[in-house]
Amino acid sequence: MTTEFDFERYWQGKFKRALDENAGEDVRAAVLQGGNALSDQSPRAEVIAWSRRAMQHLEARVDEDACRTIMTACACQYPSDGLQEIKAAYASSQNVDEALAMLQAKFEIFLRHELYLDEGEIATITARGWGLAGVRRGDTILATKIPKSGYLKEYLNESDPDKKRQLYCHCPRVRAALSLNETLPSAYCYCGAGFYQGIWQEILQRPVEVEVLESVLMGGDVCTIAIHLNPLENHDQE
Repeated sequence: MTTEFDFERYWQGKFKRALDENAGEDVRAAVLQGGNALSDQSPRAEVIAWSRRAMQHLEARVDEDACRTIMTACACQYPSDGLQEIKAAYASSQNVDEALAMLQAKFEIFLRHELYLDEGEIATITARGWGLAGVRRGDTILATKIPKSGYLKEYLNESDPDKKRQLYCHCPRVRAALSLNETLPSAYCYCGAGFYQGIWQEILQRPVEVEVLESVLMGGDVCTIAIHLNPLENHDQE
């Protein structure tokens, strides 16, 4: 007998572990207060209100770096077994551009064989720079998320900008917040940024930093993440 997946409870578990590891029991208790009973069956307005309070408690109790560390740890992760070929290629060549090209090829295979997009749709998506790979600018990669795959065709055919933003985000909390004309603190988007952090830390086998440049939660049309591949060097130059 299988148990039906519940995103809310799954995410709460990751949030709890990240708080324990990076903030401690007292902060965790304050931030999570009132969240234990939430599930995918809970009213969306209730989930959004709790999420807003939790983020406010978090930002009041930890510094910006700790907040980002906690939120990136809550991200959905790309399967690591799908990155091993790229990881091995990078270990051999130390060539970031090669890794980028391999990620892009993997992404286009996904569009073609998993989402069954036609060549025109694929061309539209790649021309916009959406997907796993992004564009390299020195030691930084700029990656723009693809709209949530389940709503991708609907997104491409939608003309209303507000509805497009609601369809875009991968997070059910953000989609619900936008549909209800609600919002969440911008630091919440570091959960989504953690997806790219996980990819590049697996490939490079070293820490990278992520920075949210634009998100639909913050009023943007897309979600763009900067992945800083050599964060220690960046800090040394400041």
